[in-house]
Amino acid sequence: MLEVVQTRYRGHAVALAAAAVRDGFGLVLTFGGDGTVNEAVNGILGAAEVNGHTVVNGHTGVSGHTGVNGHTVVSGNPGAAASRPALAALPGGNANVFTRAMGLPPDPVDAAGQVLQALTEGRSRSIGVGLAGDRYFTFNAGLGLDAEVVRAVEGHRARGRTATPALYLRMTVRQYYRVTDRRHPALMLERDGHPPAGPLFLGIVSNTAPWTYLGHRPVNTNPQAGFDSGLDVFALRSLRTVSTFRVLRRMLSTDGRPPGGNSVLTLHDLAELTLRSTRPAAFQGDGEYVGEHECVRFLSVPDALRVIA
Repeated sequence: MLEVVQTRYRGHAVALAAAAVRDGFGLVLTFGGDGTVNEAVNGILGAAEVNGHTVVNGHTGVSGHTGVNGHTVVSGNPGAAASRPALAALPGGNANVFTRAMGLPPDPVDAAGQVLQALTEGRSRSIGVGLAGDRYFTFNAGLGLDAEVVRAVEGHRARGRTATPALYLRMTVRQYYRVTDRRHPALMLERDGHPPAGPLFLGIVSNTAPWTYLGHRPVNTNPQAGFDSGLDVFALRSLRTVSTFRVLRRMLSTDGRPPGGNSVLTLHDLAELTLRSTRPAAFQGDGEYVGEHECVRFLSVPDALRVIA
C-alpha cells in the first residue's frame, strides 16, 4: 500500500509519521528540508512504542517505498510488529544537513536512485539521535547565538524570503554586531561528576559532523561527532571579534582539527549534559527555532533510528 500526503502546516509531519507507525507502515520517506526530517523523526520515535513502520516526506506522506517531489511515502510491512519504522530522507530543502551526513547526493533524483537501490538490496543502518528536553534531533541543537540566527531567518521566511546561505550569513553578522548580548554570558554547562563550565555565550550540541554548510562548504564545530558515538559540545566563553573570527576560520578549515583556544570549550562523546541559562535563551533543534528556554537537558539515544541510505 502506498499513500502520499503533502504537509500543510508546521507539525503536520509529526502527526503523519506517528499515524503511519500506529497504522503499521514500514517506511517513512520524506522529501523536504531538515525541518521535515526532524518532524518525521519525532513522529516515529514519539510513537515508537506502537507496532508499525512509517514513511514521511517534506510535503509529507504515508505509505510506500518511494516518495516523489514534495510528497511523502509510507510502506506497510505487516511483520516486525515491535520494530521502529525505517526513515529514508530525500534532499528538498536548502542546507539538507541530515541527508548530506547520510552520504546522499544533493540532487533529489540521484538521492532517490540510491535510496531505491538500498531498499531493493535490503540495506539499512541504525543511528543514534539526541534528545533535547522532549524533542529529538538528528544532527545538532543549541542555545544562544546560533539559535538567534535561526529565529531571525525564520522571521524572514515567514515574510516570503528564501533561506539562502547569503541570508544566513547576513543574519549572523547582524545578530552578532547589533542584537546579541556580547558582554554578559548567560549559559552554564552541567554534567555529572564535573564542576559546571561557564559562563558561556552559546552552546551547540552535535550528534554528527559537520555542524552545517555554507553553500557547499562544510562548517565543523566538532569534527569527531558521529551517529555512532555520544553527543559532542561546542561552546564559546567569549564573543570578542578577534577570537570569534579565529574560531570561525578554524570551523571552515578542512584539516579535521576542532576549533581551539581559551575562548572555546569542546567535549566529545557525552551521554548526558544540561545547558542552563540565567535568562531565556533562543533554542534550535536541527536548524528549526523552537522557542526560548532557561534549561535544556540533552541525552544521547544510541541505535534509536533505522535509516535507508
